[in-house]
Amino acid sequence: MRILLVEDERKVASFIARALKENTYAVDVVETGEKALEAGAEVAYDAILLDVRLPGLSGIEVCRELRQRGIESPVLMLTARGLVEQRVEGLDAGADDYLTKPFVLAELLARVRALVRRGFHTGNAKLHYADLALDRHRRRATRGQEVIPLTSKEFALLELFLLRAPELVTRSEIVEHVWDCHFDSETNLVEVYINRLRQKLDQNRSPKLIHTIRGVGYRLGMPE
Repeated sequence: MRILLVEDERKVASFIARALKENTYAVDVVETGEKALEAGAEVAYDAILLDVRLPGLSGIEVCRELRQRGIESPVLMLTARGLVEQRVEGLDAGADDYLTKPFVLAELLARVRALVRRGFHTGNAKLHYADLALDRHRRRATRGQEVIPLTSKEFALLELFLLRAPELVTRSEIVEHVWDCHFDSETNLVEVYINRLRQKLDQNRSPKLIHTIRGVGYRLGMPE
């Protein structure tokens, strides 16, 4: 799952981003409202954490503009303590929730989990293809009756495949969904994780579900 963090205080941004990454999220960090609008238009984020006080466009203006553009990613506004009118204005602009600074990290993570779950209501919390199933709430994968243990990156990769199955998924789409914007495109990490997922899903099972489309990408589906 991929999150956009919009925060101009570098120490705060680094602290939040590190905590999110330790809890299996891919995180993109931008420091201005303008960059937030650009990022929000390019990537379908599972959640957006948006500081109200930003240089240039305020967080409230950014949220309002995102909604006007039809971007429905759940938004958590980070606001200064005690400014009730700021929180009300943020909610009226289209934010889904707010959290006042300073906050306890455990509460931030709980709010993010709730936001991501809320986002599932507009899509599918449970994904299926053939005898393969993924429960996005419980973060649990099964094939037939067998539970398949997955790392966070493997889970995100399978999630993308199931959302698109049986269509082709390009390598660049995989990078966007599973990793953040700092991914080194020269590495073979995508191929490594595809092989790991293939071993867990397809080894000693039939039919094989993960297929390589040479030079283009991969797809999850029945053999052609």
